[in-house]
Amino acid sequence: MEAIKRLGFGKKKAMDMTHGSIAKNIIIFALPLLVGNLFQQLYNLVDTWVIGQTGNTAAFAAVGSVGQVINILIGFFLGFSSGAGVIISQYFGAKDEEKANKTVHTAMAMTLVMAVIFTIVGILMTPFALDLILQTDGAGDANPVFKEAKTYLTIYFAGVTSLMIYNMGAGFLRAIGDSQRPFYFLIAAAITNTVLDLVFVFWLDMGVAGVALATVIAQTLSAIMTLIALFKTDTCVKLYVKKIRFEAFYLKKIAKVGFPAAIQMAITSFSNVFVQYYIAGATVPGGLTSGEDMQTVVLAAWTAYSKIDQFIFLPIQSIGLAVTTFVGQNLGVNDTKRAKKGTYLALGMAFVSAVAIIIPIMIWAPFWTSIFNSNPDVVKNAAILLRCISPFYVCCCVNQVISAALRGSGNTTAPMVIMLATFVGFRQLMLFVISTFISGNLVPIGMAYPLGWLACATTLLIYFSRFNMSKSRIVK
Repeated sequence: MEAIKRLGFGKKKAMDMTHGSIAKNIIIFALPLLVGNLFQQLYNLVDTWVIGQTGNTAAFAAVGSVGQVINILIGFFLGFSSGAGVIISQYFGAKDEEKANKTVHTAMAMTLVMAVIFTIVGILMTPFALDLILQTDGAGDANPVFKEAKTYLTIYFAGVTSLMIYNMGAGFLRAIGDSQRPFYFLIAAAITNTVLDLVFVFWLDMGVAGVALATVIAQTLSAIMTLIALFKTDTCVKLYVKKIRFEAFYLKKIAKVGFPAAIQMAITSFSNVFVQYYIAGATVPGGLTSGEDMQTVVLAAWTAYSKIDQFIFLPIQSIGLAVTTFVGQNLGVNDTKRAKKGTYLALGMAFVSAVAIIIPIMIWAPFWTSIFNSNPDVVKNAAILLRCISPFYVCCCVNQVISAALRGSGNTTAPMVIMLATFVGFRQLMLFVISTFISGNLVPIGMAYPLGWLACATTLLIYFSRFNMSKSRIVK
């Protein structure tokens, strides 16, 4: 009981971001998010690292390749759930706690229904998605990477309900300025995941199945802790089982904001499946020295790069999440000037943090990639990818912060259109042109990825410079 009290399950931790220093509000809110997101990344990161230490390159490539399949469904859910977060933050800013609470219960009802659907769809779509990503031509389990990835995804989707409950519940807490408790819950889950990974893989020799099971158990722990916090809190996001039901008025508001974001995130994730498709067919110049299969090495190199990519992205993403809540709360009290000022200040903070990370990453690229896989061919090609792509993370600062500000204001349609046009349309065009007319090598094909960031950042800046934030305010 004392441990529960220390975690603050029942304490009021809401944060009003409509007053005080803008920079202080954003930093105080973003720091727990940053550390929390760091621990959340440890789920798949530790899975990948543990498998990488077994010497099974196919299993390593498999665990690293499943992210895009997972994100097709989870991306849709996270986009839709962002609608609930925006509505709650604006009602909280406007001090209308009754409507905020009704939004919470409608959103939780939506989560439970979607969890059942996503479990079934995820398990059924796994073999088809892997066939596409890995270019197996129907070979299925005869492909070593396919077999390992299928095992991981089947277990993962069987337990996906916990992930969805945690993310929705954590979104409720963040909408009222509470980024601390989701942070605590992620620490507990990440530690659990790490311990179970080591036990299941090195002691029980369960391989990929072990790391997938460890992830599901850890996610279940974070979901349980989040639900306890929502049941015990004395804020407007307090959850009551009997009140969990759909209310058309609030569902419509959530859908208005969340559906465009859901479509954008799901289609972008689906398009990244095609990125993986092009990567799987790429080659590396100069041949291989390790005797591994070309596709396995290429996928492993992309996996090693992707793991580091996630860490570079963390501070930018955390600042973006802070901006969504900051803008939502300030527009709730109709303070458009403060909302815009906070957006530009956050953009500058994101630039500084990105540059501070990019420099050491580029200098010691081989060292960072070798942490995940010691195969010399994997290390060499992953390091090249890292050095070529890293400078483009300044574009991600614009993409995350500006799109977050637009969503916080209730405008999710513009980010959807812009990101679909650049991340899907433009990026897929670049992948086709580069692979068909320029080079089939890994690095040129991989560069189509950051070119999409550049196109998106340019378009968002132009749009935001002409955007009237007050007119898209949801709570009147």
